[in-house]
Amino acid sequence: MEDTIIRNAVKDDFAFIAEVVVIALGSGKEHPLYDIFCELAAREDTQYSYRNTLIAENGGCRVGAIVAYDGALLHSLRHPLLELIEARMGYTMNIENETEAGEYYFDSLAVIPSHRGMGIGALLLKAMRDKALSEGHKRIGLLVDFDNPKAEKLYSSLGFERINETAFLGHRMWHMQYSDVN
Repeated sequence: MEDTIIRNAVKDDFAFIAEVVVIALGSGKEHPLYDIFCELAAREDTQYSYRNTLIAENGGCRVGAIVAYDGALLHSLRHPLLELIEARMGYTMNIENETEAGEYYFDSLAVIPSHRGMGIGALLLKAMRDKALSEGHKRIGLLVDFDNPKAEKLYSSLGFERINETAFLGHRMWHMQYSDVN
């Protein structure tokens, strides 16, 4: 989309990043973790940090975002999320590992409903892929729900291939990977 720019997120984008994360989870601001995601996005030491996010803007408005990080950092970046869930909600959450060392992981991607179908998701994916590659990462991974063939088609069109089947948060998912290994 010609009027769309992709930029690094800044701390003031925290609420929009949280909104994107809950949209990616299939929900909205009513999601019980929305406030926690807001807090995490404003920090620098979490998987949902603004420092791990690219924002798409169209006409000066934020319309989408992608959150990604080095898979080797998963446990340290996830720790603040688990701490906040336990402190605020009173339960311990066990989350499967969706990535690992040796993979740059695309965690969350969403475009607001009014701007879907315009190629913004592809722009975000390409920009984050290029950022990861420029930082020296050779493999980029993501998970896509079996029930989301449209997203899988987009990822495939950008060079991602199915690696294996996995379960994550109660859903059957494809682990897909882009490889720049020569």
